[in-house]
Amino acid sequence: MPKTVTISFSPLAFPKSGSAVVFVGADGRPTARVADLMGEELARAIARAATIERFKGKSGTALILLSPLAGLDKLLVIGTASEGEPLEATLLGGQVAGKIGSGPAAVMFDIPGLETTPGYAADFALGARLSAYKFERYKTKKEPEEENAGELALDICTSVGPDAAKLEAVAATVDGVNLARDLVNEPPNVLHPEEFARRCEALRQLGAEVEVLDKARLEAIGMRTLLAVNQGSVREPRVVIMRWNGAAEKDAAPLAFVGKGVCFDTGGISIKPGGGMEDMKGDMGGAAAVTGLMHLLAARKAKVNAIGAIGLVENMPDGAAQRPGDIVTSLSGQTIEIINTDAEGRLVLADVLWHVGETYKPRFMIDLATLTGAIIVALGQEHAGLYCNNDELAAHLIAAGEATGETVWRMPIGKGYDKMIDSKFADMKNVGGRQGGSSSAAMFIKRFVGDTPWAHLDIAGTAMGAKDSDINHSWGSGWGVRLLDRLVSTHYEG
Repeated sequence: MPKTVTISFSPLAFPKSGSAVVFVGADGRPTARVADLMGEELARAIARAATIERFKGKSGTALILLSPLAGLDKLLVIGTASEGEPLEATLLGGQVAGKIGSGPAAVMFDIPGLETTPGYAADFALGARLSAYKFERYKTKKEPEEENAGELALDICTSVGPDAAKLEAVAATVDGVNLARDLVNEPPNVLHPEEFARRCEALRQLGAEVEVLDKARLEAIGMRTLLAVNQGSVREPRVVIMRWNGAAEKDAAPLAFVGKGVCFDTGGISIKPGGGMEDMKGDMGGAAAVTGLMHLLAARKAKVNAIGAIGLVENMPDGAAQRPGDIVTSLSGQTIEIINTDAEGRLVLADVLWHVGETYKPRFMIDLATLTGAIIVALGQEHAGLYCNNDELAAHLIAAGEATGETVWRMPIGKGYDKMIDSKFADMKNVGGRQGGSSSAAMFIKRFVGDTPWAHLDIAGTAMGAKDSDINHSWGSGWGVRLLDRLVSTHYEG
């Protein structure tokens, strides 16, 4: 993969040097315009290579011809024939960038059977740039191919190139997603709550307001459940409130996004098994997504008022740590019996959601959390779990997921799941048992949102250790940034 990808746009023309990219359909042929530009010799070369390689032009497949003409280093032939499935521009851009590698490359952006648009071209550029991300800041030695990876300069040859505003939005999206990826990938000895909060303060340079609540402030406010999660750690907790005020009506009710930020989760006294515990550095994927989203909204000057609130803690098994059997009084005044200290993320969200709801009276609240292993059992890594008390908000999130490829699947909530978290000794307990674990966890969170339209996204299967794809080769995926930005831009900006 290239170290970086730069993008330019120019009229449709075939290059005489570097690399070229052409798209073909089920018949293995490019469009007539591209065929005319490339000439008979190259067309015959493609046909011969396709026969030898049994290349059928299917979407997701590619054919590479090395030095097909004097001066031309490489010809990349990309199949686009899909069986009823839409050809996703971001994945296509990532595929092209990954196959070309480095150097200058001209993309003949004329695709058989598809009417390209400026938006499609922008999404293609976005995918190409997202695919180049790597997290290597702690590597002192690299493989030879990594050392030799250079810049890929993609010249997208088309008559429908995006305008400057769309390209600026692409750059802002890449920065927001990669910020979230960086945060999830950082080791926990580096990215503890105080350091996470410090990095959030950089959003002030984009015009966002950032307020950091330290332990003393949290004690004064009364965020006792959040503090209880952190009380076994030598690191102090933080809550960060990021605000972007871009709406024409400055007093318009904000949209609120809340992230679980457990910078490391041992499970506490209910300690996790040792195998794989190192992955628990990513238990702040929800907070990372919220931070990346707020960066993106501020960078592209979104016409909306938005709040990003993240609760940052560590869950450690110190002698001061909370115990199973403890009863804690939340900021809302509701009492919680602690059954399992490894069900800590919902305790963090409980106080932060209540604070945001009561203080800012948002139009809606969406929380993101790597909350339960049960959601991975149910959905694998294909979708995030969506729990919602508002059908319109749920429909908007589902549509945004389909548009970006960050898909969600609506899961059930209701009285039966709510009853599972009733406690004999307090208003509720923090776990409801193994069966329906993700739904009972969502019902726990729901008790802290009141009548505000609310959605909970359980991203345990998508935020960390996500599947490799054409646009993401990183352990930390940055999942949720593009989804929520699409939600905002489609339905709530004005």
